[in-house]
Amino acid sequence: MLSASLLTTIQTVFCLLVYGAALGWGLLRIRWVELVADSRRQHLLFGSIFALSVLWLLRKEFDNGLTFHFLGMTVVTLMLDWPLALLAGLLAQLVLVVLGLDDLAALGANGMLRILVPVLITVAMSRMLERFNPTNLFLYIFISGFFAASLAAICTMLVGMGLLAWSGNLVAPNSLVELIGYMIMVMFPEGFINGMGVAALVVFHPEWVETFDADRYLQEPFDEEP
Repeated sequence: MLSASLLTTIQTVFCLLVYGAALGWGLLRIRWVELVADSRRQHLLFGSIFALSVLWLLRKEFDNGLTFHFLGMTVVTLMLDWPLALLAGLLAQLVLVVLGLDDLAALGANGMLRILVPVLITVAMSRMLERFNPTNLFLYIFISGFFAASLAAICTMLVGMGLLAWSGNLVAPNSLVELIGYMIMVMFPEGFINGMGVAALVVFHPEWVETFDADRYLQEPFDEEP
């Protein structure tokens, strides 16, 4: 993630507008009456906020203002669906701001990187998979979980590099091989964490995962009579 010192004023305003528009659209799509009436959904939302806050506290900070940490938004998006995932991410991000670990001025930029980009990638991959109406549980775990999270990590890194290049603060990799090495370093841990989280949820508590069709993926095999 980025500190405010790495961003220009135009970038700060632009990112805040983009992130704010996405949040506004997401808040309008939340079924607030159902959320208030369903204590299970409330517990999942609060649990996601807590889990994201803790996960984002496990970070590596550099003197130049860059911060690296796991995202975890793929499993949250699959569990809550994207509107509530955006809300959970925002509230977890505000926790970091209150703790003094994030710059309030960089709220929009970091919201785009750690929340908006992973949510968009996860939703795109999940909906692409659902077009084929798969029944293999492994496909949901691997594509919607592991692969979506890995791709989200790569896209987040590239968008962050784009913002740094825009502000003139990017120290570019020396070669394409070095860039690919960075991609591998971020994609596999992120994919593993989210993939394992999704696998655990759909096996032990499939009813918690909003985007998971348990009737299709967990149906009993049809045995024909000889």
